[in-house]
Amino acid sequence: MQFSGIIIGLATFIIIGVFHPIVIKAEYYFGKKCWWAFLLTGAAFTLLSLYIDSFIWSTLAGVTAFSCFWSILELFEQEKRVAKGWFPSNPKKKS
Repeated sequence: MQFSGIIIGLATFIIIGVFHPIVIKAEYYFGKKCWWAFLLTGAAFTLLSLYIDSFIWSTLAGVTAFSCFWSILELFEQEKRVAKGWFPSNPKKKS
């Protein structure tokens, strides 16, 4: 039996689930100006995935990389959701 597909699927589900609140908190505390942190983290995980020998770990590093890249888009979308009043804005954050 091959369990690698199940492991990768479950881990991908968890990774995507973890990034959702990270994007919300990042926008709340830093705004969209922190997009470059997601870009650099995504680039680092992309490079990491190229050098890991294990199929599962390499795949999970790639999933994490592209979750970071997707989070850049979501960061800008989150700002729009906050402007619409769907999420609270940080009163201490400078505009």
